[in-house]
Amino acid sequence: MVTLHRRLLGFLPRIGVRVTDLGPGTAVVSRRGGRTRVPLVAGADLLVRSGDRYAVSRLAEDVWLVLGQRSRGSSRPSGDWRTDRLGDSGAHLLVDGRAAADERRLQLAAASYLCAHHVAAMLESYGVNCVFDVGANTGQYARRLRRSGYTGRIVSFEPTADAFARLRRAAESDPDWFVHHIALGRADTEAEIHTGWNSMNSLLPPSDYGRDRYQRFARTRTERIAVRRLDGLLERALDGITDPRPYLKMDTQGYDLEVFAGAGERVGDFLGLQSEVAALRLYEGSPTMGEALAVYEASGFGITGMYPVTREPATGRVVEFDCVMMRGDAVSAPG
Repeated sequence: MVTLHRRLLGFLPRIGVRVTDLGPGTAVVSRRGGRTRVPLVAGADLLVRSGDRYAVSRLAEDVWLVLGQRSRGSSRPSGDWRTDRLGDSGAHLLVDGRAAADERRLQLAAASYLCAHHVAAMLESYGVNCVFDVGANTGQYARRLRRSGYTGRIVSFEPTADAFARLRRAAESDPDWFVHHIALGRADTEAEIHTGWNSMNSLLPPSDYGRDRYQRFARTRTERIAVRRLDGLLERALDGITDPRPYLKMDTQGYDLEVFAGAGERVGDFLGLQSEVAALRLYEGSPTMGEALAVYEASGFGITGMYPVTREPATGRVVEFDCVMMRGDAVSAPG
């Protein structure tokens, strides 16, 4: 005997309503687009929009990963995903088998995430309320800080005209993000910076190793820029902050120690720093990793994290590390 419910379901398509029958007493109706049932296990189905391809992977007991993307074909749901426990942290990492096959790219992506996570934790633990973002480029680092939950002041420095224009636009809607169109260094002066190298513009020329590694170094143009000492800018940058607790991030393509020298005795004001240190030098005259770390450690900073930034595809050797360092005696006095 056909019930009233079944008769109604049979009538609805005549007036343009799509019906997906899920079983006795249960159906889904929609005005647009058909629906398709994808069986998972006994008693569990996935209801998807027709015409889409979905990858369904079982990650753990009662946990499924469902990914959808447009596809012209009608291939069955598939996927090569797995879940890896991150030690005893309680966190799990979802890994796409195809992405994991590129070990170098996966490792660098993981290092970038872990570095950002670590920096956010250090800023909170030490009560940092002002981050000096030196070598800001177009504002990538500052935006990452905001995504990580940092709400304090950011003061960014970028000397090249094209990158600064984009940096200024990025900061327009953030009232506590200040930007300056200058470079920082050992002395107040003017200099020529090599440009046209995307995010790798530098006041230093490329080394022989750098030329061999990056084709972009083969062609260059220069731009006249202003260079200022950091210690002469601190008071203005920190104005209005009660009990300033600053952090210094440097990413200046081989010029970080020059920026650090420009802080003079005021380097003692900084609770921590982040510097790109070179295991293999890309720029002529830049310090080695050992030389840079020795200077930072002599000023009272200790390493809390080292994260590879670039690696040689053929050998696996790390070219540069992001090094995070803090003053251990400052953590006990958060602001």
